[in-house]
Amino acid sequence: MEMLNNVLSTLSGWVWGPVMLILLLGTGIYLTIGLGGLPQRKLFYGFSMLFAGRKKSTEPGDITPFQALATALAATVGTGNIAGVATAIHLGGPGAIFWMWVTAIVGMATKYGEAVLAVNYRETNAEGAYVGGPMYYIRNGLGEHWKWLAFAFALFATVAAFGIGNTVQSNSVAQVFHQSMSIPTWITGIVLAVGVAAVILGGLQRLASVTEKLVPFMAIVYVAGALLVLLLNASAVPGAFGLIFSDAFTGTAATGGFAGAGVIMAIRFGVARGIFSNEAGLGSAPIAHAAARTDSPVRQGVVAMLGTFIDTIIVCTMTALVIIASGTWASGTTGAQLSAEAFTAGMPGPGGWIVSFGLVIFAFSTILAWSYYGERAAEYIFGSGIIKPYRVLWVIAVFIGAIAQLDLVWLIADVMNALMAIPNLIALLALSPVIFKLSREYFARQK
Repeated sequence: MEMLNNVLSTLSGWVWGPVMLILLLGTGIYLTIGLGGLPQRKLFYGFSMLFAGRKKSTEPGDITPFQALATALAATVGTGNIAGVATAIHLGGPGAIFWMWVTAIVGMATKYGEAVLAVNYRETNAEGAYVGGPMYYIRNGLGEHWKWLAFAFALFATVAAFGIGNTVQSNSVAQVFHQSMSIPTWITGIVLAVGVAAVILGGLQRLASVTEKLVPFMAIVYVAGALLVLLLNASAVPGAFGLIFSDAFTGTAATGGFAGAGVIMAIRFGVARGIFSNEAGLGSAPIAHAAARTDSPVRQGVVAMLGTFIDTIIVCTMTALVIIASGTWASGTTGAQLSAEAFTAGMPGPGGWIVSFGLVIFAFSTILAWSYYGERAAEYIFGSGIIKPYRVLWVIAVFIGAIAQLDLVWLIADVMNALMAIPNLIALLALSPVIFKLSREYFARQK
């Protein structure tokens, strides 16, 4: 078992190493240039399409564009926004946040391209539901000779879903309640499993109706809590911004419990944690956007890219500013503990509860959204008959995750999650002319 752990740890370090980060970031830069900065320039247009997309329409699809974005955000706004940001600062210094922003800005083009292809190449399954994502745009866009690559993505996504999207999340929630309130993990596991079952056994319509209410609520509460902490420590906020920008290009000297980090470390961990948080390029979000009610791949693309902006530029930035402005970033602690220390220092008493709330609600929403991702990936491999058994198995896994030791599961999921990106990035680059063509035609009609 120890040998397997070592092998997986080595493999995880390789697949999430510099080559993968360069591929992910490079794809975003290439698409940004090829689109002439369209995703970034059309940010406000994207928000207008998002709010217009709250209304039900007769256009093809199963859920509204707003519900599709909410489902995608449910998956991405998670532990990466709390623990991931803290880890980036701990390992790369405050300057890592600048590179996290850069990753998000170019990642908007990646997420845009994913959604454009997802809608353009989507299908209807045996039950008449709209299905799409990397496995479909690889097969339908690149042709039959690339079916093996589509299968590979679906396999990686199916396995990764049970780890990063299920057991790891329920385990995090169980540990939070056990440490803060001494609630046995099996009780948390049962409550979580029942809650998840109540949502996902009702299918995509019920899941989307929950996420469209839960995601705005959890984001507003968390961001409002962070803003209150920053307001109480307003004098330290300008200095926090200054530290982010200066350390991005100079590195961070050792101070307090902080060991110091160079510019390379800031770039590495800023990029890595940015991608971990917003999932741009991993191929997960387009599975949700493929189900949106729309007759325009581009219109859904400009809605999809908002996920990266909201997740990283807004939510992650709030966590980062609280950690840096409070001064706790140099304490030597990391992960969710560092975030909790920062919020508590900034607002003694309720500050720590904001982090606990965020971890629990973010994890629950991630379990819901990834159930859909994994279900669609499994359906691609096994057919529509797998859907109901898959949902039952998903609920059981939620309980198991809450009570089990997950070191091995985490390593397997971490590797599978990275491997998902490879087929997706190949398809994005190979089908980029389609993305560029559809975009030019759409905005030419708008003029």
